[in-house]
Amino acid sequence: MYKFGYYRENISMEKERNNYMKSTGVVRRVDDLGRIVIPKEIRRTLRIRDGESLEIFVDREMIALKKFSKMNDIEEVTKQLADIINGTVNKTVLVTDRDKFVAVSGPLKKKFIDKNISKFLENIMNERKNLLENGLHDIELLDNEKNMFSYVIVPIIMNGDAIGLVIILSDKSDIGQLEDKLANIVAQFLAKHIEE
Repeated sequence: MYKFGYYRENISMEKERNNYMKSTGVVRRVDDLGRIVIPKEIRRTLRIRDGESLEIFVDREMIALKKFSKMNDIEEVTKQLADIINGTVNKTVLVTDRDKFVAVSGPLKKKFIDKNISKFLENIMNERKNLLENGLHDIELLDNEKNMFSYVIVPIIMNGDAIGLVIILSDKSDIGQLEDKLANIVAQFLAKHIEE
């Protein structure tokens, strides 16, 4: 029984490696301080910014690096909040981390969930500004894809750092103060929840 379980685990890990990991052909030396340099092209492709945290995983003789997102710790709470807000105002609710949509509730869920956010949204996050458009406007939520929505966008700020966004969308011109207040409450709640 034990050997079978071990064998099945190895097959599962091997399938996972083959499906998700591929060799880049790049070989790097470890310097005398134990550091390696991640090539610029890989950092650009994976959106790894200077000073960003990476999580380290070890599996036998393999080391894997994964971008660290503080939003991962509260993923379930984030999804529940998005569902509650969607049920309250009947509008699409999206929550992002610094790179992708981590929670989506409403009819556009399949379009956005786990997709990378656009440069436009990255800029809003970096500028730490709230946006409210109650009329229909073109907005680029995914790179190179504009859609007409009314919307409110609120950054999630924790210890002075923008770590994500709360977005409420509508395909009608009906975003107003209620949605703005709800997005601000969710952003503040998530920031406080992560701090604890």
